[in-house]
Amino acid sequence: MTPQELKASILQLAIQGKLVEQRPEEGSGGELLERIFAAKNVKYAKGAKKNSRAETPRRRGKADSLPLREEIPDSEKPFDIPESWVWVRVEDCMSNRTGLAYNKGNLDIHAKNMVRVLRGGNINDMSYSTKPDDVMISSEFVKEDLFLRRNMIITPAVTSLDHVGKMGRIERDYADMVVGGFVLMLIPHLNNDVFSKYLLYACSSKYFRDCCRGIVNKSGQAFYNLSRGKMMELILPLPPLAEQKRIVAKIEELLPYIDRYEKAWSKLEDFNKRFPVDMQKSLLQMAIQGKLVDQRPEEGTGEELYRQIQTEKQRLVKSGKIKKGKPLPEITPDEIPFDIPENWKWVRIKDIATKITDGTHHSPPNLEKGDFMYVTAKNIKDQGVLLSNISYVSSAVHEEIFARCNPELGDILLIKDGATTGVVTVNNLKEPFSLLSSVALLKMPKSISAWYLVYVLRSDLFYKAIRAQMKGTGITRVTLKQIENFVIPLPPLAEQKRIVAKLEELLPLCERLK
Repeated sequence: MTPQELKASILQLAIQGKLVEQRPEEGSGGELLERIFAAKNVKYAKGAKKNSRAETPRRRGKADSLPLREEIPDSEKPFDIPESWVWVRVEDCMSNRTGLAYNKGNLDIHAKNMVRVLRGGNINDMSYSTKPDDVMISSEFVKEDLFLRRNMIITPAVTSLDHVGKMGRIERDYADMVVGGFVLMLIPHLNNDVFSKYLLYACSSKYFRDCCRGIVNKSGQAFYNLSRGKMMELILPLPPLAEQKRIVAKIEELLPYIDRYEKAWSKLEDFNKRFPVDMQKSLLQMAIQGKLVDQRPEEGTGEELYRQIQTEKQRLVKSGKIKKGKPLPEITPDEIPFDIPENWKWVRIKDIATKITDGTHHSPPNLEKGDFMYVTAKNIKDQGVLLSNISYVSSAVHEEIFARCNPELGDILLIKDGATTGVVTVNNLKEPFSLLSSVALLKMPKSISAWYLVYVLRSDLFYKAIRAQMKGTGITRVTLKQIENFVIPLPPLAEQKRIVAKLEELLPLCERLK
């Protein structure tokens, strides 16, 4: 059960008379209603203004006297209540009025006495709060009877559907705070703390909020108007005041526990959301630290593999297939982030790559018509190169780009510039295509598992290095030089393949948890 469901359940028990026991000596809801009517009669006798439009046609008699209420038919009653309770309409308990109407020009006037204007966004779940961006208006535009008073209940009159029915109770008199014209003030006829708190909880119940949502009118694309007249016609269960006091006390006893439960629930929800991603990170970290699969002496060492790769690269240089690169600096102890197995070796990516480059640095023409696909960062995904929204270039443009960057099946493609920097995959396309400079191309000898290197580059080892290099620059970019000099752990080829197989077995399980 979620915290919201638990709170809703408690409020529902409260308004059904199931949260505390009934005591005959406390009287009845009907007796309380007569007391409320007496207080309401006093208001009208003093010439108080009637604010409920729904009230007039339902009652007959002199303007300064309120006759007995009409009985609510059983067909309107949504659930059973105790015999000592009574069903009442909202207007039997409260009157309503809208808040302060003002124009933007009023807000340009600054005076010694400024008044805060609460809007719908200030009303939370059974509470309200001020905000730094609240509207402030000179007191000269505010009538005395609009200031918020103790025991009033405020609710948005125009808001999104999710916020319809949110209620906040005013806990003290204000001389510097009102609500705006799109907020309703519900004013209990009986100015009593217990009564107003009970009304707050009753009106905050799922039953009543659903009723409010059922009487709204759509206003524009995102807002709904709460009908004041129809709201006054909604019904609420009314227990004796003494029982209300015990209901309020029980709810206020339970709410702190619900708050604690909500915090624990939120932590658990956050953990559940993070768990699949954290698990993926942990698996990748274990993989590149040599802790995901066992080491086998018969598979050789990373040092032996490294020497084999250097021999192969020298052969390619002699045959003119690759250019001889400048010697790289020795790897320093400061560059080694963690321990690896004894049969592994720390290397720079350029030490083992046969080519590291990127695509064209110019936006080629004819991006919609041509014979060759033109791959950009938007096409590079974890699972490979996706051809949706693919562009094309002419043969002439392709040949110019392909002379610099010739992606082939099995090469590694890494986004090095833009919002998706760091996304890396293995090329799955057999057809030749051109690349934009935002994508780096890494060619590896057959003695390196391309997918092993991809998983290394997907680990936090690479991401943290990127973030460290970009810290404070505000730029999302990694250069070819940074890629070339990046230090990675190198296990024997057979172990690389076993690591990839184990990750391909476990990572999909993490995806299923999302």
